[in-house]
Amino acid sequence: MTQELTELGVAAIRGGVAKGDFTAVEVAKAFNANIAAAQEALNAFIVATPEKAIEAAKAVDARRAAGETLGKMAGVPIGMKDLFATKGVQTTAASHILEGFKPEYESTVSQKLWEAGAGMLGKLNLDQFAMGSSNETSHFGNVVSPWRRPDSNAALAPGGSSGGSSAAISARLCPAATGTDTGGSIRQPAAFTGITGIKPTYGRCSRWGVVAFASSLDQAGAMARDVTDCAIMLEAMAGFDPKDSTSLDMPVPEWTTNLSAGLKGKKVGVPREYRVDGMPAEIEALWERGMAWLEDAGAEVVDVTLPHTKYALPTYYIIAPAEASSNLARYDGVRYGLRDLPDGANLQDMYAATRAAGFGAEVKRRILIGTYVLSAGFYDAYYTQAQKVRTLISHDFMGAFHEVDVLLTPTAPSAAFALGENVDDPLKMYLNDVFTVPASLAGLPAMSVPAGLDAQGLPLGLHLIGKPFDEQGVLNAGLAIEQRAGFAAKPEKWW
Repeated sequence: MTQELTELGVAAIRGGVAKGDFTAVEVAKAFNANIAAAQEALNAFIVATPEKAIEAAKAVDARRAAGETLGKMAGVPIGMKDLFATKGVQTTAASHILEGFKPEYESTVSQKLWEAGAGMLGKLNLDQFAMGSSNETSHFGNVVSPWRRPDSNAALAPGGSSGGSSAAISARLCPAATGTDTGGSIRQPAAFTGITGIKPTYGRCSRWGVVAFASSLDQAGAMARDVTDCAIMLEAMAGFDPKDSTSLDMPVPEWTTNLSAGLKGKKVGVPREYRVDGMPAEIEALWERGMAWLEDAGAEVVDVTLPHTKYALPTYYIIAPAEASSNLARYDGVRYGLRDLPDGANLQDMYAATRAAGFGAEVKRRILIGTYVLSAGFYDAYYTQAQKVRTLISHDFMGAFHEVDVLLTPTAPSAAFALGENVDDPLKMYLNDVFTVPASLAGLPAMSVPAGLDAQGLPLGLHLIGKPFDEQGVLNAGLAIEQRAGFAAKPEKWW
């Protein structure tokens, strides 16, 4: 029974609990057991909170017994990326500088999920301050993907920064998890581990209580086994928040109710600029299959152009570090978190020692880049110019959306790579985001759907980008691909 329960997704768990096929407590216990068995091998969780999951499950079972209305996520235990503040539970952003920090408040997104009946299985590991594409920059050690290449024991990257979320869902440690996406940190790890992940329109989910990386780009989203589960979870997470000045004051649509894989009358754009040099033939072939699947669903596939796409990655790696250098200035050893105070040190010495000890190498690299591009002599040459190019990239998308309803691209330029393979080559690591960054710069909804396996049996994803506020169009196209791809692969258990 335990094994069967952990094979269920959000919709199936919610439905089973509501019908009385099993209790929410039984579900929570099953996932708690899986986490305990896998933690040493996968390192997906920084902190496990089995008691929180049981407590929430008992509350749901009591509500059902009393005949009360159950929430959208009733009985579903989830993983919470350790970027979301959780009251009384350590929140570190996978950094040493925040190690031991227990907030006195709850993030808006997590609060909405608890109110919808979800329970917390624990805080998921990630790249430190969400900076990374492989989950190798965490102070608490690498997350290891549950996937393996055939005839190889090499540990693979689960993607980043939401690698703990992707690994946990793929390994059946949780049915769904929160993620955050700044330049692809939901979509790329989803592709690497054979799950589904959606980044909504910028502002759709509140950023209040989420540790900031780049404030004009960061957006919370849902990661789960399939499109329907993502839609259910996103409905529970989204909504206007007066505490977040960037929050969209718009009603949350009923995405789940309106899911449809029929795309008759819709146009799907294929950006010619995404056909990058050196892209593996199998990713190109999967992309072509994706086009055929959407045509089979009734859509018309047309070529479009996004001429400024080639500038997206360098633009992102100016804007994101600039905002990070500003956001991370608050970690100084004065108010909370780590304080390194050498004997005889003055205030400046304490700042320097605390930040040197508390930040990892990748975080320091991005702070330095960001501080450089914001400095007096270079602000106009780099940061101002990058913002202008960002506007041009956004205009490209708006032009394309006059012709088409949704865009189809690959999610990542490769399948999962081995841990350590790219760690000493920051530029190669940054190229993992080449397909996902443009949508982030434009604030558009986008999602990755698992669509096939490469020659080594590792998952590959297809990527859909929609118009502003049109999560429904992205979800519907994703459902059409999901139904036709029939992706049912899961990692063979070795842990």
